[in-house]
Amino acid sequence: MTSRPGAEGTHARLVHALGGRIASGDLPAGTVLTLAALELEFGASRTSVREAVRVLESLDLIRSRRRVGMTVQPRASWRVLDAQLIRWTLAGPLRQRHLVELMELRAALEPAAARLAARNATDDQRAGLVRLASELDDLGRAGRGDSSEYLAVDVEFHSLLLAASGNLLYAELASPVREILEGRADLGLTPAVPWPGTLDAHVAAARAVADGDGDAAEHQVRTHIAIVSHEVEEAPVPTLRPLPAD
Repeated sequence: MTSRPGAEGTHARLVHALGGRIASGDLPAGTVLTLAALELEFGASRTSVREAVRVLESLDLIRSRRRVGMTVQPRASWRVLDAQLIRWTLAGPLRQRHLVELMELRAALEPAAARLAARNATDDQRAGLVRLASELDDLGRAGRGDSSEYLAVDVEFHSLLLAASGNLLYAELASPVREILEGRADLGLTPAVPWPGTLDAHVAAARAVADGDGDAAEHQVRTHIAIVSHEVEEAPVPTLRPLPAD
C-alpha cells in the first residue's frame, strides 16, 4: 500500500521536533501531551501523530496512559545511548554535561576494547587500524583536525577498534561513539591541530593492537581518551545552534 504524499515527512518532522524539545528541556518531565493538542499544533493527521508518539515511546521519552495522555519521562528513564537522542541532546543546553558523560563512558569501555582487539583482531583489522591511525596523523599534523576528512577517518578508526575487540556488545557502541565525535565537530570543539599526544596515542594504540600487545593497546587508548576528556571539560560552553532537520 502506498503512503499518502507527505505522510512520512510529517511523521519525521514530528519526531524531530518533539524529541528535540524533550531533550532540550523545553518539555520537562511531567509535561502531559495529548493527541488532539499535537494535531492542532503541527497541523498533522492523527495517524502521523500516533506514529511519532510510538517512536518517542520506544526511546522512553514519553509514556502513554489512557484518559491521561502522554507524559514526558525524566532523563534517567531515557534510552540515552540511542544515536538520535544523542544528537538531540547535543543540540540543546545539556550538551556539555552530555559530552562529559559520554566521554566517561568511552574512558570506561574503549581501553578494554583495545586490549581485546590486541588478542582478537583479524589481520585485516590490525592493518586497517594502522592505516587509519597514519591517515589521522597526516591530517592532524597538516592542521586539518577540524576537517570533514579527519572526522570521517576518526569515526572509522574508533568503530573498527570496537569491532576488532571481537565482542558484539562493544561493537554495538560504534553508533553512539560516532555521534559523540560528530557532535563535537558540529559544536566546533575539534581543533584544527589536535592536542599534544592525541595523534601519537592513536598511532601507538594501532601498532600495539597490530603487535598483539594488550597492555600497550589499553594504555594508549586510555591516554588518548584522557586527553580528549580534558579537552572537552576545559572547552568553553558553545553557543547553541539551531537543531538541524534529519
